[in-house]
Parts: sequence; C-alpha cells; structure tokens
Amino acid sequence: MLLSLRRYTRDIPGKARDAPRFRSRFVTVKTEKLFSQCRFPLPSWDSRFLLRFASSHNFLIEAFKPACSISIKFSDGKTRKRVPIKRENGQTLLAPLFRNQENIAGKITIEPHQGKRIEHNGVKVELLGQIEMYLDRGNFYDFTSLVRELDVPGDIYERTTYPFEFSMVEMPYETYNGVNVRLRYVLKVTVSRNYGGSIIEYLNFLVHNYSPPPSINTSIKMEVGIEDCLHIEFEYNKSKYHLKDVIIGKIYYFLVKIKIKTMDIEIRRRESTVTGATNHVETETLAKFELMDGAPVRGESIPVRLFLSPYELTPTHRNINNKFSVKYYLNLVLVDEEGLRYFKQQQITIYRLPLQDT
Repeated sequence: MLLSLRRYTRDIPGKARDAPRFRSRFVTVKTEKLFSQCRFPLPSWDSRFLLRFASSHNFLIEAFKPACSISIKFSDGKTRKRVPIKRENGQTLLAPLFRNQENIAGKITIEPHQGKRIEHNGVKVELLGQIEMYLDRGNFYDFTSLVRELDVPGDIYERTTYPFEFSMVEMPYETYNGVNVRLRYVLKVTVSRNYGGSIIEYLNFLVHNYSPPPSINTSIKMEVGIEDCLHIEFEYNKSKYHLKDVIIGKIYYFLVKIKIKTMDIEIRRRESTVTGATNHVETETLAKFELMDGAPVRGESIPVRLFLSPYELTPTHRNINNKFSVKYYLNLVLVDEEGLRYFKQQQITIYRLPLQDT
C-alpha cells in the first residue's frame, strides 16, 4: 500500500483563506485490487482513520484468499502438442491436446501460503467430460467422470506434490465450442474442508479424434432450376471432406432467361441443441466465395475451387450424447438484377485426419 500526504490549501477569498479550519490534506491512496489512484480531500485528523480503513480492507482480502495455491502439470507437458482455444472473453490460449484412449498423467502441487496450515477432509482429482448449454448456463451434463483420491483427511504444512494417472481414458467426443453449446474436458482438483469452503482448481485440455479417409466418397450432382426460366446443374467432386481439403466442382447452365447478376457459394454450419423439450437451431455462414460476377449465357460452365483450410471448421458431429449435432452445408446463391435470391444447399460431411491439429 502506498500512502502519500501533502499540504493543500483551498483557494478561498479573503481572510478565510488563512484560517486553519479551511486547511486540509489532499490524500492519494493506492492499494492493489482496492483502489486505482483514488484522490479525495480529507481533513487532517482523518489521515489515521484512512490508514486503519485501508489496513482493515487488506486484512479482509487476506482472510478471503485461498489458504493455498494449486498447480496442475502433465507429465509430458513440455513435449505434448498445444493448440489454440478461444475463451469466453475472446482471448486465445494454448491448451494441451489429447486423443481418445490416451493415458493422462501428471503431478498436482499444493503449497500453503506462508504461515498457514491447511486442515482438510481429503484431496482428490477428477477427470470430467462435460456438455454445457448456453441457454442453460451453469448446468453441466457429465458424460465422462473419473476420480482419483490423492490424500486422506489430515493437515498440509508445506509444499506437497501428488502424482496422478488415468489410464486409457474413454474420450469419445471431440472438444467443441459453438454458438449455444460447449463440450469440454477438464481436470478438477478439490481440497475438501469443513469450514472456509473447499479449494478447487481447474485445468482445461483439448481432445481431437481422428477418422480415416472414407472408403466410399461419392460425388454430388444435382439439376435444379425454375420452369422455363432457369435450368442449371452443379457438381462437386466429393461429399466428404477433411479439414484441409479443397472443394472442386463446376456449375453448368442449360437455360438462362433470368438476368443473373452474381453467383456465390457459402459454407454454412447448422448447430442443433436440445434443452429439455426445446430444440434450438442456429445457422451461421462461415465462408462466402464469389463464383461469378455478371450474366451467364446458355452452355457456360463455371469452375468451383474452394480451399477449406482458411476457415475455422470442426468435424461433423451427429447426436452427441443426445444433446447436440453439428452439420455443414454448401449453399449455392444466385442473385438477379432485381435483387431476388435463388439458392440450393447440399449437406456435406467434414472429418479430421491425423496431424490436422491446427
């Protein structure tokens, strides 16, 4: 705490300017986490009250601080791959990456604050796989829950380290952060206490699951149009794409009697969530690519080549724990000179190949 006092005389006309009763001290108080350069005039006799006030607040802060600090480290933390993940506040951090049926091991260190003794009813670590609906925020649905007891009831006087290991952990679903749902994996360390509340520490990590290339990957070919006005055929080389793939296709015009102005292709993600009896669907456009600018003519063929790597895509998720699904669509949009929009969408499947972790 920084406390500085300096003499200050208000600008008061007349003899009253020199009167002692108008003399005051201008106090600057700077206390970490309490004040941010607060300045206010106080009578000289209040300086001692200010010191007592700040000291009492510091005492309260110390009283409500956790009795110890907890750190969680993985055994292979220095060599394990880390990938970026966005937090709720928009910040990006690097989190360790695991895959299904891997061993998760490490050390948990509990260090009491200076001069404090931790009386506890046991120490445990949990590995949790959870789904949280943003429409039902705060309620987690656990689909994976493993517990390891680290210590029996007793006291901790000094820095103590506990090793832990979860072998061949079933993590069937991939980490996902969507518009209305979040799927996460977390290590939760709990120091149970009767009074003062239990001390809890979390550490999030990511899970990516890989799929081999599909043995059957048929092309997409459709003819669409408006009777006697527009007749087109679009074709895409595949119906299943990996995250770094390229969509290759063509658009062929058989009949054009509408003055087409532009033609775009979009990648759309449709997220369906279930909360109780409510089914909520959220659609967002992740990419938009202009294929044509100007009016096409009969017999014209427009090539399509769209790279997926620049976009933040995830694998397709189908009915994850009966809570949510994520599907992707290619949406072909035509706009005429009057501003009318004509569109046709086709569902595609996206999967993750090994080593596609960024």
